[in-house]
Amino acid sequence: MKKSPWVLTLVLFLAAGLLTVAAKEKSKKNAKKKETPMEDKVVKTDAEWKKNLTPEQYEILRKKGTEKPFTGKYWKSHEKGTYVCAACGFKLFVSDDKFDSGCGWPSFSKPANDKAVASQVDSSFGMNRTEVMCPRCGGHLGHVFEDGPKPTGLRYCINSASIEFKTEDSSKK
Repeated sequence: MKKSPWVLTLVLFLAAGLLTVAAKEKSKKNAKKKETPMEDKVVKTDAEWKKNLTPEQYEILRKKGTEKPFTGKYWKSHEKGTYVCAACGFKLFVSDDKFDSGCGWPSFSKPANDKAVASQVDSSFGMNRTEVMCPRCGGHLGHVFEDGPKPTGLRYCINSASIEFKTEDSSKK
């Protein structure tokens, strides 16, 4: 029994199409894994956050408040180490990228790595700013501005109450 060439072509075409569809689905699954910055998100009720945070930390991290300039415990700190989220302990910034911007809040030229902070547009108080948040728990950290030092040109203006400092020795553990 002789098969016509168009039937073989059709079979090969369909097989190639199925393989392409399977490859695209696999690619989509891998892309979704890469898009998710954190699989271990921290989700708590409002009552749990209130219980685990100081009133000032709660106001800033959960209600998007801010501390008064020149009052936070880290605005003039020069120790070597790592700054982590006060709510969940996620590594956000390193002291090597901290600088004195004169604004009264701890300022950093960049996050600890590409996925160390999340951001979104903040149009509150009649201003257009970029809010910076912890990618693990969603806590409000502060804002980022484009008036920082080279090479990034960025100034991450962060509330002291939203972060905790780990000395170089303790951050290696």
